[in-house]
Amino acid sequence: MTSTMTSQDEQIQREVLAELDWDAKVRPNEVGVVVKDGVVTLTGWVESYAKKTAAERAAHRVRGVKAVANDIEVRLPSSAERTDADIAAEASRALAWQAMVPAERIEVSVSRGYVTLRGEVSWEYQRRAAERAVRRLSGVRGVINTIRVRPPVSPSPERLSKQIQDALVRNAETDAERISVEVRGDKAILRGTVRSWAEKDEAERVAWSAPGVVDVDNQITVDPWAT
Repeated sequence: MTSTMTSQDEQIQREVLAELDWDAKVRPNEVGVVVKDGVVTLTGWVESYAKKTAAERAAHRVRGVKAVANDIEVRLPSSAERTDADIAAEASRALAWQAMVPAERIEVSVSRGYVTLRGEVSWEYQRRAAERAVRRLSGVRGVINTIRVRPPVSPSPERLSKQIQDALVRNAETDAERISVEVRGDKAILRGTVRSWAEKDEAERVAWSAPGVVDVDNQITVDPWAT
């Protein structure tokens, strides 16, 4: 069994490196890849936070990956060094330009290149859009997203559960029969087993899209070899 797992891990490692090579945003020679029991650890350093997140997304796309530990370090070149005040000002402008983001409800603070977002939005997609808007800015070393989702409506748990289940059935990227949904108040709990991290992530996105959801507890496990 150990030799089989080792062989699978080696295959995953090769494919993660190939995916990094395929992704124009990051080069494989910048990133070290270690795999153990399907869990990928990324090491090395890159010159932007955007590259760090791009490497993580690339690893998650590979079949067989159960989880990713992103230990890549961001080392800004001297040309990219900026003051916290400059980064904060540009982050505020970036949020204001995002049509999907209620910028007036979001507070930005920056410390040593790390951007912290606070505030409340009505939808999870707004929370994610706010983070995307600032993480690619020059000089950013990391993003701490503490924005809370506060929906304008509060449907019953039964209605929420049915809405999420129906959406999973409609979604071509998820196998709804493998996923169970439980709603407690305004919190959705997902359980089951899927074949890829992408499917797990998509199920969570679907759950967040239901009107009234404030929190999603994604307990889905990834088993690439599940039948």
